[in-house]
Amino acid sequence: MVVDTRSELTDDEVDRIFHALADATRRDIVRRTLVGEASVSRLADSYDMSFAAVQKHVAVLEGAGLVTKHRHGRERLVRGNPDTIARAQRLLDEFERVWRSRVERLDALLADEPPS
Repeated sequence: MVVDTRSELTDDEVDRIFHALADATRRDIVRRTLVGEASVSRLADSYDMSFAAVQKHVAVLEGAGLVTKHRHGRERLVRGNPDTIARAQRLLDEFERVWRSRVERLDALLADEPPS
């Protein structure tokens, strides 16, 4: 059974998600914020870069839907969005199913060939 993942994620969403995940710092921010929410300041303390640079990374992740930000008093707290991760995972699962299907067909074709 083939699942149409295009109805779940647009091409633009896929581009934003994988662009955001292409950077090691952003992947680490996603990991940290999936475990528990963190302020942008606390995240910035974890990296050898400026607060503004971390803020930009968070903005890219937020634009891709991988994290959300909300105000808690004076702080902006960042929380990972597991729904977007799950949607991207379903897309990757579909790619894997297509790839495995092609390999299985190739194996079947090669098994049918007479020995030389």
